[in-house]
Amino acid sequence: MSEIIKEPVILYEDNHIVVVVKPNNMLVQGDATGDNDVLTWLKKYIKEKYNKPGDAFVGLVHRMDRPVGGLLVFARTSKAASRLSEQVRTHELCREYVCVCEGSAPDRFTLRDWLQKDESTNMVKVLPPYLKLQGKEAILHGRNTANRSNHSLCCIRLETGRAHQIRVQMQNAGHPLWGDNRYGHGKRGQQIALWGMRLSLKHPISGENMVFIAPPPEAAPWTAFTRELDGLESTWPQIIFE
Repeated sequence: MSEIIKEPVILYEDNHIVVVVKPNNMLVQGDATGDNDVLTWLKKYIKEKYNKPGDAFVGLVHRMDRPVGGLLVFARTSKAASRLSEQVRTHELCREYVCVCEGSAPDRFTLRDWLQKDESTNMVKVLPPYLKLQGKEAILHGRNTANRSNHSLCCIRLETGRAHQIRVQMQNAGHPLWGDNRYGHGKRGQQIALWGMRLSLKHPISGENMVFIAPPPEAAPWTAFTRELDGLESTWPQIIFE
């Protein structure tokens, strides 16, 4: 596991992409709150490091819920942004998470639901099948890797990228996430146990296959699964999902 971070950490950068670890509770992109966000932080970093006049270009490729931390890739050119966005569309850019959820989750599972977001409350709900045309399809694949005290450590691979997707689908399946005070039973002061641990993509210019892994911070409830997380960090195989 890793130290708790308060600002983004850059794992990789070149002239085309930047891969960062987003801290928990930081916005990916600025909103009406005016709170710090990763995109603005990164633009400032690039502008200062490379002494660029005017605003530095940083392309937003994918998003992550504010309370969630983990791996994100940003583009440094419009060409890279376009090609990475296409990889998101075709699932060539693969986002995989770890989470701690309530109960004993199935060994392997696929969740397919139709979600609808209420913009006025910023809440997402699962629609019944007969109303699915009013929502957006959401698919994820999961694997339970360990159980402790009626909680499960699960690896999650997103096939779609809907708002609050993992949180809502896991809650709907009867396994709300630890510390989620919006869709679960999180208590004041708890940090949601959802982390973007693995990111794989094809470099938008060179075509090189790239894999990045960033373990969750050394804090509860992750510390109850230290041995399993250390194993995932070094051996996260594709066969977890295939």
